[in-house]
Amino acid sequence: MKTLPWLLPLALASCGTLSGTAVARHDAESFYATTSFTGASFSSDGKRLLVTSDRSGIFNVHALDLASGELVALTDSKHDATFAVDWFPGDDRFLYTADQGGNERNHLYVHLPTGETHDLTPGTELKASFAGWHADERSFFVLSNERDPQFFDLYRYHFAGPIEASVAEEVAPGFQRTLLYQNPGGYELSGVSRDGRWVALTKSTSNADSDLYLARTDEKAELVHVTPHTGTVVHGFADFSPDGSRVFYTSNEGGEFDAVWSFELASRTRKLAFAADWDVSSYSFSRDGRWLVTTVNADARTIVRVFAAQGGREVILPKLPDGDVAGVSFEKGGRRLACYVNGDTSPSNLYLVDLDTGAHRRLTDALNPAIAEGDLVPAEVVRYPSFDQLPIPALLYRPHGADARNPAPALVWVHGGPGGQSRRGYNPTIQHLVNHGYAVLAVNNRGSSGYGKTFYHQDDRKHGDVDLQDCVYGRRYLEGLDWVDGERVGIIGGSYGGYMVCAALAFAPDAFDVGIDIFGVTNWLRTLESIPAWWSAERDSLYAELGDPAKDKESLQARSPLLHASNIRRPLLVIQGKNDPRVLEVESQEMAAAVRKNGVPVEYVLFPDEGHGFRNKENRIRASEAYLTFLDAHLVGPRVDG
Repeated sequence: MKTLPWLLPLALASCGTLSGTAVARHDAESFYATTSFTGASFSSDGKRLLVTSDRSGIFNVHALDLASGELVALTDSKHDATFAVDWFPGDDRFLYTADQGGNERNHLYVHLPTGETHDLTPGTELKASFAGWHADERSFFVLSNERDPQFFDLYRYHFAGPIEASVAEEVAPGFQRTLLYQNPGGYELSGVSRDGRWVALTKSTSNADSDLYLARTDEKAELVHVTPHTGTVVHGFADFSPDGSRVFYTSNEGGEFDAVWSFELASRTRKLAFAADWDVSSYSFSRDGRWLVTTVNADARTIVRVFAAQGGREVILPKLPDGDVAGVSFEKGGRRLACYVNGDTSPSNLYLVDLDTGAHRRLTDALNPAIAEGDLVPAEVVRYPSFDQLPIPALLYRPHGADARNPAPALVWVHGGPGGQSRRGYNPTIQHLVNHGYAVLAVNNRGSSGYGKTFYHQDDRKHGDVDLQDCVYGRRYLEGLDWVDGERVGIIGGSYGGYMVCAALAFAPDAFDVGIDIFGVTNWLRTLESIPAWWSAERDSLYAELGDPAKDKESLQARSPLLHASNIRRPLLVIQGKNDPRVLEVESQEMAAAVRKNGVPVEYVLFPDEGHGFRNKENRIRASEAYLTFLDAHLVGPRVDG
């Protein structure tokens, strides 16, 4: 896609710091010349890793040779982001997934060593995903909503060995499948044991209460209720034990944070398995059952620990560069793991670790060599008081050279959700803005995850009210910093954060000087009435948090910025993906038109090949340049006062 004429690349410049050291300024293309990597699974011979990378500008599947470091593209999609799933257990076939232009209707594909590919889940309206390998390593599990768009059923795909033709259908040459478990409706199918005998089902009654059930796949037995409880407690599936004798699940019963419990299927007994002073985010076993990995969300950082599954001995990981460890993957039957390390000033790089010796080496170099890490800015974890003195956690980015003599214009950055979290780690959009002199305060307003269930629920049915005040008080916090220009503070956010931008401009019209809405909700009533069919299992939770469009029409209208756009008098930039199934294109179109009627500067940028977010690197570059151009014109440059 060509860049619009008014989004001309910024010339490379430099800005002085207090110490007099020049820091290079870079355009968005330089920040996105960073190569993104995700996923890492070992080939059966242990010589390669299957990874996803946007090296070509579009996410595609690659093989990374562990000896030479060579990265070889295995798929060549020009339009649709394509993500690796896994190698087959004993050969060079692999599975991958892709949707169509960001519409979130993912299909599962198999790629053969000949280069031939097959869609294992053909159809136009369905959504499908990989659900794990069977223990026999001759079959795997797939979730698909082809029978009923609202619910996902579980299928077993056979790719080796004979099976009864009467109970199977051919889905591709060499592949047959059977329906293993039909979702009774109202449940999220959350996991399957490796032997395929048990499925885990989650049922949500609200955003504060949910249950875990088990069902046998080989009989029509009554559901086993794993988590009977009183009051409101959130439970979530974590994993089955490798031998299928236990299921592990998270629960926040009796405390603020999620802990992990085990449920033994034979005795139907429960016991605490793992707890921390923060939420336990995950608890999972390696594919061969030898290793257990736990992750904890500790104040916007991820703490990873590895244990031997038998005996529970902790494996002390070597000292890796500062940052979050993620995407841990183990060599089957071996002593090596692959993982990513992501820091504030360093994008995710892939590392290979020997668990016996602690030896490790970096396999990728993701940061654009034209950018020095010293040009980037680490985040500082801060807390500031809101209107009711509630401490609000946030990440603060201070531009080089910003001081009392050279105060920086600033932005309040609002994450998606509701219920998301701004976290430590490399963010090219934020770094691009900070590199050009803008301070950023990434707020974790009440309702954000990671800070306990009380904090999480303090914005229920109060969106555009108390959470908005947390953002407004974020501006007040910035105004109290002598290195921030308190007269020039804007607000920016995507998805739910985009809603908060529009809510700020409509419901607190003097609180911010500009707003950047990135595919944000503007009409809650329409959004909740048009949620994708496959969200049906989570519909009650959404309604509990946001409101039921059938019962809470007036409240939802009162909190919809589009219906109050006549109040807006600050410049607004609106970003939208044409294929977005969550926030419809019409939402952003009508918002831009309504604000334009007020005589307020509005810019509207539509991406015809994107959905809810950016998959295409060129589009990310174009959007980031649009943010900077808009801010330079309307926040640093002339402003409109009401």
